[in-house]
Amino acid sequence: MELAIDTASEMASLALSQDGALVAELSWRCGRTHTVQLLPSIDLLLRQVGRRPGDLQAIFVCSGPGNYVGLRVGIAAAQGLAYALGLPVVGVGRLEAEAYPHLLCGRPVVALHRAGRGQVAWAAYAPTGEEVVPPRLSTLDEVLAQAPPQALFCGEVPKETAEAIDARGGRVVEGARGQRRAAYIAELGYRRWRLGQGVPPWQLRPIYLREAV
Repeated sequence: MELAIDTASEMASLALSQDGALVAELSWRCGRTHTVQLLPSIDLLLRQVGRRPGDLQAIFVCSGPGNYVGLRVGIAAAQGLAYALGLPVVGVGRLEAEAYPHLLCGRPVVALHRAGRGQVAWAAYAPTGEEVVPPRLSTLDEVLAQAPPQALFCGEVPKETAEAIDARGGRVVEGARGQRRAAYIAELGYRRWRLGQGVPPWQLRPIYLREAV
């Protein structure tokens, strides 16, 4: 069994998977109280499916970018569990996880979220999942200028940007933001783990586009 952890935003999520297939998930709005809520929530999710930490074989964690404190809490928890249980860890980027469920649309996918200081964090992916614009910070105008034509936009797309996206032939995914990132991280993380891309916990590195996002 594998555990996926996402604390990159105020919407936290966890997932348990078996060979990459979802077994259980939990999403909740925790604000900025990740430190208090994360470990009890992991314990709750394991108990709901009758499992213990010792049943885990790998840990997948959102590596960012995102809320600075939240990221550190999630990564520290993943590292601590991996150290204690002797498990490998796999980091999966937040923007990649945001884009992942939309890749079958046949368009390029742009994932973004607010990063403060008038900027957004964003990245673009081909329908194959290949990263065509790596994670970076830009203004919304810069994103619109650099994004692939006909792209599908997902994540935290500001409402005032939707009309400009439509004018360029793009589309915006509506709906709740970030509620199932851990489930997608579970699928992506499992693939990488099976390819031998798991690392010891001390090698896990967060994606910080700025020191405090």
